[in-house]
Amino acid sequence: MIKRKPDTRKTSWYEKLNWKYRLVFMRDDTLEERLSFRLTRMNVFVALGTLIIVLIFLTTILIAFTPLREYIPGYTNVGLQKDLYDLQLKTDSIELEMARKDLFIQNLKQIIGGGDIPEDRALPNDAEIRYANIQITRSVEDSLMRSEVESQTKYSLLQIEPADMSSQRNTSLGNVLFFTPIRGVITNRFNLQEKHFGVDIVARRNEAIKSVLGGTVIFSDWTVETGYVIGIQHPHGIISVYKHNSALLKKVSDLVKAGEVIAIIGQTGELTSGPHLHFELWSDGTPVNPTDYISF
Repeated sequence: MIKRKPDTRKTSWYEKLNWKYRLVFMRDDTLEERLSFRLTRMNVFVALGTLIIVLIFLTTILIAFTPLREYIPGYTNVGLQKDLYDLQLKTDSIELEMARKDLFIQNLKQIIGGGDIPEDRALPNDAEIRYANIQITRSVEDSLMRSEVESQTKYSLLQIEPADMSSQRNTSLGNVLFFTPIRGVITNRFNLQEKHFGVDIVARRNEAIKSVLGGTVIFSDWTVETGYVIGIQHPHGIISVYKHNSALLKKVSDLVKAGEVIAIIGQTGELTSGPHLHFELWSDGTPVNPTDYISF
């Protein structure tokens, strides 16, 4: 009889993964087979891996798109910022109202006690007083007179011939520190002979235009040739003019600070070929070259 040698070849891990097993469900009392599955290690690993991936995906969606994420450390309520802003506005309103009531009570005590009310007593400087409820009535004669005066003085800048303008340049502007209205490229420079009393500056679309100095808005309206125009009266007889804007953010008589946004760059008006700012600087009624005092 030939004796067979035992198989000593080692089984690889891949072959072990493909070994077949049977999972049988039987009744304990009768040993009756009720359900059976043929399995391999590979099938079990694939099934468990797929189940884990699906659970992770569903958990991520559940956390990302439901309010459950608010219970995870590091996340916050999406409406918390808005609620905080509303509460801050209400707090400021309550603080202003309390300051008014305290001032009223103090004045009332002075009156009852026979004392005088100090003229400089007022609300705190940071308290904002709004006059939206005040209504001013005008007569027809008063309105006609106002319209006539305003139309006569709207553009009352001194018109001087180019030969005279070059000799009357105001040298006091060199001591004034101007804020740059907008950063860009100058495409058309100041030219008295051609009556181009400013510079044209090209910048990015929807760029904000800022006031070069603090002052009062004396003109803020639409014109046919230059579109939306805003003019500001500054101290020392200085006036700055900003033309061809797409939107104006200030009204006539508004007070502005140096560097405050007053308009948005645009290309409105008939005398424009693209989005840019036409900026003019006047001193005592005389136009001056803005590039001599401002770096664009």
